[in-house]
Amino acid sequence: MKVCDFTIRSNTRLNDRNHLLKISPVGNEPLPEMYPGQFVQIRVDNSPLVFLRRPISINFVDYQQNEVWLLIQRVGEGTTKISALSAGENMNLMFPLGNSFTLPDNKGNFLLIGGGVGTAPLLFLGKKMKEKGLKPEFLLGGRSEKDILQRVDFERLGTLYCTTEDGSLGEKGFVTQHPILQEKKYDFIYTCGPKPMMVAVARYAQQNGISCEASLENLMACGFGACLCCIEKTIRGNVCACTEGPVFNIKELTWLD
Repeated sequence: MKVCDFTIRSNTRLNDRNHLLKISPVGNEPLPEMYPGQFVQIRVDNSPLVFLRRPISINFVDYQQNEVWLLIQRVGEGTTKISALSAGENMNLMFPLGNSFTLPDNKGNFLLIGGGVGTAPLLFLGKKMKEKGLKPEFLLGGRSEKDILQRVDFERLGTLYCTTEDGSLGEKGFVTQHPILQEKKYDFIYTCGPKPMMVAVARYAQQNGISCEASLENLMACGFGACLCCIEKTIRGNVCACTEGPVFNIKELTWLD
């Protein structure tokens, strides 16, 4: 784990509440090795109302540009402050934190399912899979077309399927209703997004004998297991999602009991 300052290289507004920040270490210090599923804790400066860092998934790492991408959704005071940062300003990060998705060693059919801003870690995972010669497929869901983020980036890495609740893009409905789930047999599913969506994906995976990992979005205040805010019940007992996760095999979770 490192703690250091990063400079904002760019801040792109993707829709009415999501921003993509591309950042590099101050002094252009080389980035350490990071893995899909890990996250950062961002200090929120100049806000008398925010005392705790904000956990944000690592969206993408570009080692050639020495750049980390962070997908920020404005929810409260902290994320609003972060998303308002401009190019040239600095932010302080504690990183990389948590465990990571399991990268497969063999060939197979792999489906990465994300909902809303929960698609963030799947882009980096797709990059790592493509580098290994694998062909990831992505199934992204949102309320409407504007909620399906970074479509061009995902399409560069693999096949992209989409669902929207209003039918404005792809299939109308939820990700678990997409016909590809009935038409194709997958060997492994990775998922991140709202918990109801992940539970539905986990149930589908269990019923069809498919290995599945989920990246949890529990509230994480400290990022290293001291505050006990992010406790998750597992078959091993209660654990801190920030240190034991955020990625769990669904067999470890009690969601489907």
